[in-house]
Amino acid sequence: MIQVLEPKTKRQQREFLNFPTRLYKDNPCYVPPLWVDERKIFRDDYIYYETCDAVYYNAYKDGVMVGRISGILQKVSNEKTGENRVRFTRFDCIEDFEVAKALFGAVEAWALSKGMDSVCGPLGFSDLEREGLLIDGFDQMSTFEEQYNAPYYQDFIERLGYAKEVDWLEFRIYAPDPESDADMHKMSDFILKRYKLHFGPATSGKDFLKKYMDGFFEILDKSYEHIYGTVPFTESMKKLLVANFNLIIDEKHACVILDENDNVVLIGVCFPSIAKAMQLDGGHLSPRSIFKFLHDRKNPEVIDLGLIGVDPAWLNRGVSVCVAAALSDMLKNPCTKYAETNLNLEDNHAIQNLWKRFNAVQNKRRRSYLKRLDG
Repeated sequence: MIQVLEPKTKRQQREFLNFPTRLYKDNPCYVPPLWVDERKIFRDDYIYYETCDAVYYNAYKDGVMVGRISGILQKVSNEKTGENRVRFTRFDCIEDFEVAKALFGAVEAWALSKGMDSVCGPLGFSDLEREGLLIDGFDQMSTFEEQYNAPYYQDFIERLGYAKEVDWLEFRIYAPDPESDADMHKMSDFILKRYKLHFGPATSGKDFLKKYMDGFFEILDKSYEHIYGTVPFTESMKKLLVANFNLIIDEKHACVILDENDNVVLIGVCFPSIAKAMQLDGGHLSPRSIFKFLHDRKNPEVIDLGLIGVDPAWLNRGVSVCVAAALSDMLKNPCTKYAETNLNLEDNHAIQNLWKRFNAVQNKRRRSYLKRLDG
């Protein structure tokens, strides 16, 4: 018999948080989230509860935990789109369809109790969280920013009546050949000169954040406004993002382009990958994971592409090539093997064309699903 319970006790909450790490303990592609961040979901003052309702469920079979799921009522997103949706997220279970059925049934019942008519996901509280179900690339190591899942999840979810809404593609970006690199830098120099633009200076990661984050958030809200699943930044979300960036950002992996009046036109932030450091102790900070983190931050083998925002007024002026040139320079570090793009919507042809300037390989695909609950 399968029993689905809300994790009310500290023990049940730890079981919820630890379940995917236990499920994938022998899988080298799984990268756990940072424990100290993830456990905040069970705090009453968690920043997203300003604008969202959430529910969490554990599934047990013969007294043993076998799955988990969360439902999110993202009120700002529903107001923005005029929809009545609940998002599902943090779904994990053993290879047993009945467990998945029980978990999704609980979320769907909760959605109906809230007056909602559909469930979509996997989507988090915002696009700053892990999102999308992995449907291709199961032999590829996840980035720290995205979640790994087994192939049977797709079968279970589709058997439960969920259909594709959008797909994201992920790419592994290798350094371009010398000719392409020279062309990118030549074009970048031309764009900068033509429009009287320049790269903003920064002496450190903290200096970069201090100087440019206000412009960064303004650009992101403008450029991400109509992108699937996004919500505007609240002040609390901004503070959280800056705090997280402070841990891993450095000026060598971030760039900002300013106009002649020092207004932000484009901003791009990359991160040295900390995925391998997080694997060492299940997302917990320990002496060896901290040592690995500091080493990889200074000498990254892999760069994760974080956030790129362009002022919509500059979209058709070729400024994205300036970011491509900057990324090409990052890949010239002898320690760095490649960059991981994280999620690109499959119909975002502009960004996919940009990756064609590099030696790029599409290595993963993720999907967000939708199910109507009103028949």
